[in-house]
Amino acid sequence: MLDADSSFIAHAAQDVVLVLLSFAFLPLDTFIVCLSYALTYLYPLQAIEHRCHVRSTSTPYFEARTILVTGVGMTKGLALARLFYAAGHNVIGADFEPMALPTSAGRFSRALKAFHKLSKPDGSREKAARYTQDLLNLVRQENVDMWVSCSGVASAVEDGMAKELIELVTGCKCVQYDVATTKKLHEKHSFMDHTKSIGLPIPETHTVTSRAAALQVLDDASGTNKQYVMKYIGTDDAVRGDMTLLPLSTPAQTKAHISRFQISEERPWILQQFIRGPEYCTHSLVVKGEVKAFVACPSSELLMHYEALPSESALSMSMLRFTQEFAAAGGSSFTGHLSFDFLVESSEAERALRDPNTNVRLYPIECNPRAHTAVCLVSETPEMVDAYLSLLEPKQALSSSPNRSLTPNGLAPPPVFPQAPQKYYWIGHDFIELVVTPTLSLLSLEGPGVVEVLEHFITFLEHVAWWHDGIFEFWDPLPAWWLYHVYWPTQFLMALLFQRKWSRVNVSTCKMFMC
Repeated sequence: MLDADSSFIAHAAQDVVLVLLSFAFLPLDTFIVCLSYALTYLYPLQAIEHRCHVRSTSTPYFEARTILVTGVGMTKGLALARLFYAAGHNVIGADFEPMALPTSAGRFSRALKAFHKLSKPDGSREKAARYTQDLLNLVRQENVDMWVSCSGVASAVEDGMAKELIELVTGCKCVQYDVATTKKLHEKHSFMDHTKSIGLPIPETHTVTSRAAALQVLDDASGTNKQYVMKYIGTDDAVRGDMTLLPLSTPAQTKAHISRFQISEERPWILQQFIRGPEYCTHSLVVKGEVKAFVACPSSELLMHYEALPSESALSMSMLRFTQEFAAAGGSSFTGHLSFDFLVESSEAERALRDPNTNVRLYPIECNPRAHTAVCLVSETPEMVDAYLSLLEPKQALSSSPNRSLTPNGLAPPPVFPQAPQKYYWIGHDFIELVVTPTLSLLSLEGPGVVEVLEHFITFLEHVAWWHDGIFEFWDPLPAWWLYHVYWPTQFLMALLFQRKWSRVNVSTCKMFMC
């Protein structure tokens, strides 16, 4: 085990190496940005082909709306901003920038008409009030028609507060749940209670407020072959990745493991039955209790590769039905982004692959009442714009796209699914995971062999050649350059300066998980 000094040296070394890598690739990436802009200038007609209008902006039916998208520094916010821009609307971007430097990569996107810096809430009443007032002032200043909230977990409740205030005093509509709904869905134990109350299945779940209560649940399960995962109901990076299956081999080991956690009435946890099988996640847009857009994909604890499930597959349809029932139970005021994490028993998943008509039994393990990075899978689907605009007063004709059609008897159209979805990756993450790390392990003679390292290299090249990067766009290259050569180097230098230790980073959400 490393002592404190050697542990800091190891963390400092990784910060230095990552900053040096950023400098090493700076000339190449700068050349790519310059080339992109040059080709855009030389071939303007090809450059604007990305503006796949849902309808022609010259028709009398089109009216450009002003759309505020928060969280544009993350992939999900930037993807939606580009989608609205491509449809001819005026997009206002906003995000947090805690430091004096303009670190948000999204602020430099050509999709934005303007960018505004928001004050970041920290859980205090004063910061929450300032944040909500900032958003209200922004809505009034820019005469915003619709706010599409893509903020992260840190401002979940404050976004609900802002939604209530904005819709109370302005005509702006918000794709965001109110405070009560956000809290109920965000916290794991209340989400489970609510899901069970509306008749939808959940895995066996116990809320515990002491170590003794946790040990009692595990003791009662002895001899049943059941296993559980312990989760903090809030957000804590230090324990988020702990997926230890309980109980352990002996009661003493189980007790020692549980003793590591701070469990109390003020800091409750849940013990959730572990379901052995694949994990999936979904992203959906819900407007007034109706699912307007939906996508499902395979998931993992730190998801950095996205590939949509076929919309007609048994797994996708079962998750859609679950989402529709959940959304309908929320009533006409239930509007926002909704994402679930599901576990499916291995036998069920295999049966679903054989029979497309299978109604799969799902086990929801988490709900995120906000936009999910999986929204990138519908970022090339222009029908998404109509799905969002359905929240506003009907001043525009429906999309003329052949992919949108009314169901028989005048019923509402089906949700928007991704059209010809691409596979998404983030080149910065894959380069470290598939090139740098295997190479260093090979050189240290402690890791994989040459054949396995070559397989990693081939996978990386396959992603570069055939997959789509989550943030880079040929017509909008600067956000990717800024992310890898300003934002992340700044984060690593700050970690080095303040001796912060981190275990991993999520390139898509710009989040650093502290140890």
